[in-house]
Amino acid sequence: MGLFQKLFGKTKLYQNYQRFKELGGFMAIFRPFGTQIYKSDLVRACIRPLAEQTSKANPHSSDKRIEKLLTYSPNPFMNGKDFLAKCRNLLEVKNTLFIYIARDDRGRATGFYPVPFSTYEAVEYQNGLFIRFTFQSDELRELIVPWADLAVARKDYLFHDIGGEDNSAILPTLDLISTTSQGVANAVKATANLRGILKNTKTMLDSEDVKASRDRFVQDYMSLENSGGIAALDPTMEFIPITMNPAITTFEQMREFRENVYRYFGVSEEIIQSKADEQVMEAFYQHRIEPFLVALSLELTRKVFTERELGFGAFIEFNSDRLQFASSKTKLALVSMVDRGAMTPNEWRAVFNLPPVEGGDMPIRRLDTAEVEGKPSGDDSQEETDDQK
Repeated sequence: MGLFQKLFGKTKLYQNYQRFKELGGFMAIFRPFGTQIYKSDLVRACIRPLAEQTSKANPHSSDKRIEKLLTYSPNPFMNGKDFLAKCRNLLEVKNTLFIYIARDDRGRATGFYPVPFSTYEAVEYQNGLFIRFTFQSDELRELIVPWADLAVARKDYLFHDIGGEDNSAILPTLDLISTTSQGVANAVKATANLRGILKNTKTMLDSEDVKASRDRFVQDYMSLENSGGIAALDPTMEFIPITMNPAITTFEQMREFRENVYRYFGVSEEIIQSKADEQVMEAFYQHRIEPFLVALSLELTRKVFTERELGFGAFIEFNSDRLQFASSKTKLALVSMVDRGAMTPNEWRAVFNLPPVEGGDMPIRRLDTAEVEGKPSGDDSQEETDDQK
């Protein structure tokens, strides 16, 4: 028995379900374009920094068992970093992310599994909402999971209640890029060969003789053995070259195509090539990383804990230190914050990924930044005014 059967075998008991009708009147059936956009090297280059930067986030929870689980082993296949990277990859490719929350007999979360579905459909069973997944796996073709056991994140969340819209908006641009790349390759092949018409001045040659003359010319002068690049013809033959000037897309047009894809995924050339400065990386974090971490934190919190636990302040949070994007110069300047007690020495060392030191958790302060003792001068002037009265 495979792992999926062990985890989800009980879901096969759900039968005679009905399709769920959303508020907007949509039937919640989602058939994404698949993973063909991920086969594009440009798409993969755009998604990679999103996944890598997201995977740096650290989980925190009021339940230390959950925090340890999300940090080291959300499920038997991956650690916390891989878990976040796969979640982000699935969201960018499918625009809807489902995370199955495995539970023990007491209802406590014991594992978190990103669901690599092919299609999904919202269904109702005994007044409960379920999601019916289909897969391409030979081991598991169909899976029905209660909505309460699924954490969901969406991108381009508009018409449907369950999931986000698909990536059809970027497909025309990807098709243009693919067609352009093939055109350039064909143009190189076309211009790399000698092309022309071999004219024979002899009269009344039959077709076999014409073909034989052509084959001899090709074999003698258009093969790799003709390293000198010179062809010798007798007076009865004449070679008329054909100039090939295939039309290809300009560099400016190709750059615009790439920019369309960059804008769609919210990245830039500097980020993809790891050339971005701290201002660009800070903006990238705020607009493309932090919103996903907030959504994941809220969704896991409300699906993992009960209403009673939420009432006592239970939470799951994912956060990433923004100072990781700062330059060394900016990090070194933070030493003034340590001198004034705004940061502890160990907090400053953590910015440089250095281990803590003994006694480094106590704030320190320079002698010339001691607290001001006594009353402000304004109070003294007020007292003198009262005495005069």
